[in-house]
Amino acid sequence: MQFPDLDKLTLAQQVAQMVVVRASSHLFDRQIQYPEFGERDRATLKHWIGGLGVGGVIFWGGNAGELTLRIQQLQAWATYPLLIAADIEEGVGQRFTGGTWFPPPMALNAIAQTDLAKAIEYARKMGAITAQEALAVGINWILAPVVDVNNNPANPVINIRAFGETPEIVSQLATAYIHGAADYPVLTCAKHFPGHGDTGVDSHWALPIITHDRARLDSIELPPFRAAIKAGVDSVMSAHLLIPALDPELPATLSPRILTEELRHNLGFEGLISTDALVMGAITDRYGADDAPVMAVAAGSDLILMPVDPEIAIEAVCHAVELGLISAERIKESVGRIWRSKQKLFKQWDGVTLTQSPVNTQPATLMTLAAPTSMAVAKSVLQDSLVIQGNLPLQPSPGKNIVVLEEILDSTFLSRSTPAVTIPTKLGYQLQLINRQSQSIGIEPDELVILQLFIRTSPFSGGLGIVSVAKQLFQQLLANHQLQGLAIYGSPYLMADFATHLPPEIPCVFCYGQMAAAQSIALEQLFGVQS
Repeated sequence: MQFPDLDKLTLAQQVAQMVVVRASSHLFDRQIQYPEFGERDRATLKHWIGGLGVGGVIFWGGNAGELTLRIQQLQAWATYPLLIAADIEEGVGQRFTGGTWFPPPMALNAIAQTDLAKAIEYARKMGAITAQEALAVGINWILAPVVDVNNNPANPVINIRAFGETPEIVSQLATAYIHGAADYPVLTCAKHFPGHGDTGVDSHWALPIITHDRARLDSIELPPFRAAIKAGVDSVMSAHLLIPALDPELPATLSPRILTEELRHNLGFEGLISTDALVMGAITDRYGADDAPVMAVAAGSDLILMPVDPEIAIEAVCHAVELGLISAERIKESVGRIWRSKQKLFKQWDGVTLTQSPVNTQPATLMTLAAPTSMAVAKSVLQDSLVIQGNLPLQPSPGKNIVVLEEILDSTFLSRSTPAVTIPTKLGYQLQLINRQSQSIGIEPDELVILQLFIRTSPFSGGLGIVSVAKQLFQQLLANHQLQGLAIYGSPYLMADFATHLPPEIPCVFCYGQMAAAQSIALEQLFGVQS
């Protein structure tokens, strides 16, 4: 594939290649769900891609079949092939129904405690399967692995998205993931530089501050990034963090000291540097739609992810070049890195047709999603990381099946046909759903309860808020001797907290995953039945 000489492109066309916009994975404007995060109508999106010539698109949510059609549509609008990105840290199925959905990476940490070799092999397979399925739908930039070291149990944004709580385990599992994905023509991404694992603030809403000194950063936060770079990771995503030991004034995403001096020079990273989404509160609360992109590029970023307004971002960076604040050569360096990365992804681009490896235009390609062998790997990780205690199996006794979850309306893992509902119902339990907005629970004095908690503290989830609701209910049931059994899906930190108060005879099951397969495995153990 031959791209035109950079000198034949205008400055605006070069800068546009550095911009990655958010798009709905659905085909019709009426299906747009997240306008506040940059999803726009068809006409605007076509203008960004075909008119401005943005270099990439990021998707979030939907189904794999529709996403495939959507990506083909967008690639057809583009003058040059697009980077197609997705946060699929747990596999394609995490965001797009139809693909394989793995447990959160922290599940591999649990396995690594007793069998490191098995955990490493799981991580390698996870990377390979995710890459294969991503290509099948048209995704070519996997925004994974997370290489943050989660050493703060109350971390509201990383938590179980991390591979572990020590730099050694995170480094080994992230390296295996990268090696697995490397068998396929996709880009991987280590995030969130220089380390988001010890924060108590979600950067989607505000700017976290990490007060550790340089020695601590060198020993805990930075080693997994060094390992990922050595493993050949294609890109590194910055974190919206203020780290006074590295830069007392600017967050990492906007800091030349952190992105250029630390990542480029000290760590020797030669691949793509991307911002985290610039629509996040940590940036928008302090910097304007024109200032943030300019500062990010000046700091060393090659890719501007989800700017507040793509057109304003392009104009602002061009203006900064014209004023001499950013050199024209600096822009060319970034676009050169972007195009070298795209050459890894695409076999042929003649301005009319696109050939990607593997070809993603045949319906048969989608049949590779959620293959039995892939689903078996996901199931094995769920089983091998399962935690059980108490007197199992539980002898069913008709009562109430109370399910506590962070968000009822937008749940991607719970429906009337999923095991958390169907298995207890078949055994005589009556369903009741609880979230933070629930006004009353309505348990009869002599009613026995199966309590299922779906709490994992992920970005935007409000998981830490629902914990107090779950604890109050848990304590009430214990005090009234009504708790018959407990199933926790998601956070091992929550499991550890609840387990210390749970009488040893009450059966309890913990599973890292929340999807239907996780529910089946957990409840089969709890009740001793086959679903």
